[in-house]
Amino acid sequence: MSSKIVPVIMAGGKGTRLWPLSRASAPKQFLGFLGETTLFQKSLARVADAALYAPPVIVTNADFRFLVAEQARAAGVALTAILLEPVARNTAPALAAAASLVARLHGEDAILQVLASDHEIEADDTYRACIDKAAAAARAGRLVTFGITPTEPATGYGYIETGEDLGNGAHAVRRFVEKPDRERAEAMLATGGYLWNSGMFMLPVGLFLRELRQYAPEVLEAASEAVAKAQHDLDFERLDETAFARAPDISVDYAIFEKTPVAAVVPSPIAWSDLGSWDSVWKTGRQDDAGNVAEGSATVLDTRNSLVISHDIHVAVQGLDNVAVIASEDAVYVGRLEDSQNVGKLVKHLAAL
Repeated sequence: MSSKIVPVIMAGGKGTRLWPLSRASAPKQFLGFLGETTLFQKSLARVADAALYAPPVIVTNADFRFLVAEQARAAGVALTAILLEPVARNTAPALAAAASLVARLHGEDAILQVLASDHEIEADDTYRACIDKAAAAARAGRLVTFGITPTEPATGYGYIETGEDLGNGAHAVRRFVEKPDRERAEAMLATGGYLWNSGMFMLPVGLFLRELRQYAPEVLEAASEAVAKAQHDLDFERLDETAFARAPDISVDYAIFEKTPVAAVVPSPIAWSDLGSWDSVWKTGRQDDAGNVAEGSATVLDTRNSLVISHDIHVAVQGLDNVAVIASEDAVYVGRLEDSQNVGKLVKHLAAL
């Protein structure tokens, strides 16, 4: 049995929900919103303990390959491989490819820890205890997901309903719930037993491959062939495009976790955010006495509960409440914080002009 965990960091997203700083050419995982260290580099730091982890596998696309390599070098983190997806095919094919590669390099007894590269997480003792519980459950024959203990009836996350206690801090998964409306989210929190679906996993390689073969054979076939025919290019492994393109575009939740009888969830009362909106960036930032988070070339006066970020021009905000003011080198976004979930719609509108 492999004594170490192999981290798999998903770094291929091109989200624009944090426009104008996050762009398709430079998405949020490669940016430092509240400091110099990028979200991707923070993810690398969480798996840097060589006593626990093997060097990570990064799954990204060709557009970001040099960003990944340069930021890993700057962070002083060695990598096992950088897998380049030739086409976007969601998380199930990406993880199937990573598992196929790790099985070849480390054997099927290895454990994958799957991380998103664009989450903000406080890696404290509580976090490390959750990692230990998930690893133990994985070694006991479970496909494990991390369920974040809700702090509010959020509508931007999916939920997991917990089932029986499996011991050692893990529970069976009763069901997955799509992103709810406010009323349903409040009802679930009042009932109890519901957790936010974090999109992070701990997966025994051999078991994960067997469940793929059982429930998503087309995904496994396409991904494993793409790995077998991959082309080595400098620091990168280019997955075979013809093979990988045959994989269905499906998430690992739909492909495996909603079907398998061996899914488990570790309730994780950790400080976590997927940073899916400027409002969530404000919540995770260091607020002053007036509730403001200001970063970079920014001044706030007589302003409350607001987020102001500028890494270029100087921005001054006076006499406002509950706003986001975000300036890049060529665009400025101004909106109410509670409306910042809709920035993606604004970006689509601008693209259509």
